[in-house]
Amino acid sequence: MSLVLLYTVFAVIATLVNLLVQELSLLIYSDRFALYVAILAGTLAGLYTKFILDKRYIFRFQTEGLREHGKHFLLYSLMGVFTTMIFWGMELGFDYFFQTRLMRYVGAVLGLSIGYWVKYQLDKRFVFIRR
Repeated sequence: MSLVLLYTVFAVIATLVNLLVQELSLLIYSDRFALYVAILAGTLAGLYTKFILDKRYIFRFQTEGLREHGKHFLLYSLMGVFTTMIFWGMELGFDYFFQTRLMRYVGAVLGLSIGYWVKYQLDKRFVFIRR
């Protein structure tokens, strides 16, 4: 399987994890900031899922010990701050303009798609490299 196809499959998996956790969160918690809690929970679940898949199968990167694993996850997460803003901006923008769950998720998928492309570029240059 080509690297682009594999990366796309992993992005889809992480996106589905993200959206599933959002839906579960909204079922559990429906108070004032429920959408923001759901987006945060989904983002964290999708982030860690994607990190594990990228580390092992895309970059074929092995860490030695929990400390190095944690260091790379932190760096991976920091690279994701900008891309997360793209994702959140698209999802919240679609939610604001269209005010439907379907369109909010369309915005989320578009934002995640753009964000994952940018994230790959950052990860291959700054995260999964041997010094």
